[in-house]
Amino acid sequence: MAITPSQRGSREILLFVLALAIVAAFCVPLWQWTKHGDTSQFDPSGKWTPVRFRHLFLGPEQIACYCFFTWASLILIRRRLEVQHQRQAFRLELLPTEEGARILPEDARPLLRKLDTLTRGRGPMILVNMIRLALGKYAISKSAPDVGEVVRTQAEVEQGRLVSSMSTVQYLMWAIPAIGFLGTVRGLATSFTVSRDQSADDFIRQASGHLNFAFDCTLIALALSLVAMYLLHTIQRDEETLVIDCQQYCQEHLLLRLYDPQPEPVTAE
Repeated sequence: MAITPSQRGSREILLFVLALAIVAAFCVPLWQWTKHGDTSQFDPSGKWTPVRFRHLFLGPEQIACYCFFTWASLILIRRRLEVQHQRQAFRLELLPTEEGARILPEDARPLLRKLDTLTRGRGPMILVNMIRLALGKYAISKSAPDVGEVVRTQAEVEQGRLVSSMSTVQYLMWAIPAIGFLGTVRGLATSFTVSRDQSADDFIRQASGHLNFAFDCTLIALALSLVAMYLLHTIQRDEETLVIDCQQYCQEHLLLRLYDPQPEPVTAE
């Protein structure tokens, strides 16, 4: 049984709540330290003050980026664990692997019952589902080309399902740098806000101070985005390889072993 979109959405919401808890567990102590901490021990020059740390790491946009990054990372970690779970199917004796073994149409039903026995309680598996559909088609049509078409079609379906289920992560990858640029724009707008009672020197001093912090959001967001994009690339590569390996397994242990009697040619008398 495959995971439905509602089940996947519920899991992602739970992971979002967990991400908020993780970010809060790190940011709250850091915020308290920046209010009462002393950086003179490792920065005698006084440039990296608690206020500077707070502006660099604990702005509202930075915290939003942390939440999105942690949420995306948790989803990708779950996807990585799912790939490892899917690969357990290759270690099961789902199909005959002896050299020279053949699969006849009457063997399809017993093999289907064997699949159900071996995978009971293991959850949905891409390889098992692919083999189940192929054997079901072979039991009905008794045609090896039809079985090959089922395997190819199901591989495309599984690949499309994996890509579409990554939509939340794709959005988060776009949102992280966007939030960083939003914080920079807000900082730039604040730096050019002038009070009527301000002199030119005070305006330049205040604008320079705000410009020091304006690009902090983009710096943090781009750094997080680089790490998150690498994680996304790694998981997508593993999932694509999984589907290809499932196809290759079916090709070697199922399609090449199917008995497909060719009709005898009709000779003219």
